[in-house]
Amino acid sequence: MISFDNFIMEDSSPIYLQILLHIKRGVIAGSVKDGDELPSRRMLSALLGVNPNTVQKSYKMLEDEGLIVSHSGAKSNMALTQEKIKKIRQEVLHADAENAVRTLKQMGVTKEEAFALISEYWD
Repeated sequence: MISFDNFIMEDSSPIYLQILLHIKRGVIAGSVKDGDELPSRRMLSALLGVNPNTVQKSYKMLEDEGLIVSHSGAKSNMALTQEKIKKIRQEVLHADAENAVRTLKQMGVTKEEAFALISEYWD
């Protein structure tokens, strides 16, 4: 079952998007694999302390993207192919990079300073 043990809620974006991103980042990291079972909507809402409709909204988005398969009265499972994983990786990496660059630019950081900072933390 997909773990939400290291899920940390932030104030910056809606919770349903945070749940979606948590699962997608797990796919990229390899901790979420094809066929993995998601917690039930009620179980996850209780675990995170959120409204079940919030979890339902994120699961619906995953279904619409073709990343999970849900059966009536049964658990939902990941439905991943290598193409879907590649697409998720591109989507999340580009969005995260764009946000980081935007933030650094807003703070007046030059490209050279940004590269030096990334290099420092990379090592």
